Amino acid sequence: MTLQLGEKIKNLRKRDGRTQEALADALGITSQAVSRWEQNAAYPDMELIPSIANYFGITIDQLFGYDCERDKKVDKIIARIDSYQIRSRGDDEWVDECVAILREGLAEFPQNEKLLITLADTLCEAGWRRHHEWLYYDDEGYMQHSYDKHKKNQFWLESVKVCESLVNMTRDNKIFTRAIHILVLLYRNFGENEKAVSYANRMPQLKDSKEILLASATDGREEARCIGDALLKMASAFSEQLIYGLIVNKHNYETDMPIEKIKGAISLFYLVCDDGGFGEYNGQLIQLYLYLSRVQWERGYHDEAFESLDKALEHARALEALLDGNEHYFTASLVSFVKCKSGYPVKIAASLPTDWPFWRDPDCTQVEKEIKADPRWAVWVEKTQNP
Repeated sequence: MTLQLGEKIKNLRKRDGRTQEALADALGITSQAVSRWEQNAAYPDMELIPSIANYFGITIDQLFGYDCERDKKVDKIIARIDSYQIRSRGDDEWVDECVAILREGLAEFPQNEKLLITLADTLCEAGWRRHHEWLYYDDEGYMQHSYDKHKKNQFWLESVKVCESLVNMTRDNKIFTRAIHILVLLYRNFGENEKAVSYANRMPQLKDSKEILLASATDGREEARCIGDALLKMASAFSEQLIYGLIVNKHNYETDMPIEKIKGAISLFYLVCDDGGFGEYNGQLIQLYLYLSRVQWERGYHDEAFESLDKALEHARALEALLDGNEHYFTASLVSFVKCKSGYPVKIAASLPTDWPFWRDPDCTQVEKEIKADPRWAVWVEKTQNP
């Protein structure tokens, strides 16, 4: 136990970039005492054990080397959160339970970075679901955020606080990146654009992204897999930015232009996955088709709007079929060998009427009133509720 404890203290200290002197000062002892622990020449007095564990943000069990047990418990907690399929749902019924699960986990494992970033991510999503994003268009037609309302969103305020802490302490690049992403979005919503920009500038350029570099770092079958993965993720990112590019100025909706742009975004996925196997990107196609139906109706293409609703339902059924707990792969030539994200059964189609039109900007109140008055809407809703 002495050997394990001394080695554990040394590893934790190096993990956090702290000196023996810093640890000694925090505990009120000499740096020579810490040195003896790490050299296995002595071990800490038992009354110091809780303080040492607290200093490193871990439990006493973890200090004595029970990392595997801790990691298993943490992974189990995160798996529970993943099982709620938060981003595939249109409701907010999961919020209280998911947040409570994560707080309970952090009570047992204080400062665990995996739990903290999952909490921050969950709080960020909860803020959208419970309080929405308040937007308006200025005199030039450009979108603005209602900063005063957003600054009262307690979910977002706590998410920012957690992410700020993680950015300053983590050495895990994935956690760092997730925290930066959340901070950029939420500081923008708070109107603190300088902070948002400063965090965005800490990230690499698109051409230096992990996905593109991985394709350059490999060859053979693995290179094909990495290129396929990069193509899928770039199609996803491009389509999302295209929608935001449309939404940012309401004057874009004065012609049929948005219809053609949305169709173009959809075609990217068909270009890459030419055999119709879209994996988890069925979820993004659902969103695009729902929004396309809204724009088509508004521009007077009512039959086409319901065709798009049926396409959204088609992709929802396809996604539900993939979420069976089993392992699946993309099969189109350009993306062969890329593994689909796995998941467990969840009802996606049933939430489509609630999710419609996914992006509600510009204001769709009149469109919603009109399309839902059409008898075909009730028929479509019925289809979403019955497999």
